[in-house]
Amino acid sequence: MTARIGVVTFPGSLDDRDTQRAIRLAGAEPVALWHKDKDLHQVDAVVLCGGFSYGDYLRAGAIARFSPVMETLIEQAKAGLPVLGICNGFQILTEAHLLPGTMLRNDHLHFICRDQKLRVENAETSWTTDYTAGQEIHIPLKNNDGQYVADEYTLDQLEAEGRVAFRYLDFNPNGSQRDIAGVTNEAGNVVGLMPHPEHAVEPLIGTGRTDGLPFFTSILKKLVNA
Repeated sequence: MTARIGVVTFPGSLDDRDTQRAIRLAGAEPVALWHKDKDLHQVDAVVLCGGFSYGDYLRAGAIARFSPVMETLIEQAKAGLPVLGICNGFQILTEAHLLPGTMLRNDHLHFICRDQKLRVENAETSWTTDYTAGQEIHIPLKNNDGQYVADEYTLDQLEAEGRVAFRYLDFNPNGSQRDIAGVTNEAGNVVGLMPHPEHAVEPLIGTGRTDGLPFFTSILKKLVNA
């Protein structure tokens, strides 16, 4: 049976079609989910894609967090549903308190778009098992509010528990504390990151690499072997 992975579209989402394509390339079935629909249509996992939900009004992800779909998603994520938040999706996950910390405006106050080198810090989450710990990858990055911040106690806890999933290498593009590019929850089923793996799944687009495809093959293997 083919795994079904939902992709939520909010007003202002930009990368839902790209994410659906990445899921299809990995061998799973993408399922379009609308932000006003509480029904997740029996998907096996969910991706909150990038963009500018509600125009980032008030604060990035702050309004999308209260969309009807999130009521169901929060409940099911706490029960173990795998959820990946990419860029704006990461912002929404922090606003929903499914992941710790928050996202602020880039420290240089400019939108940034570049290919970014990352180090995989945790290869044991639902979304990262096709990587190896310490692996260096290149993933496209594009954000305006990408600065990850948290209090020192939370940062120390994330480090101690191995919950920093990805770290920026060579260049910190937005001032994120401790060069954090992505984090996971304690159970490892919820992961958020700022770079866009869905733009690095075919050699003709993005970085010219396929370094982002293991996100989607990882979750597929997780679901097939569950």
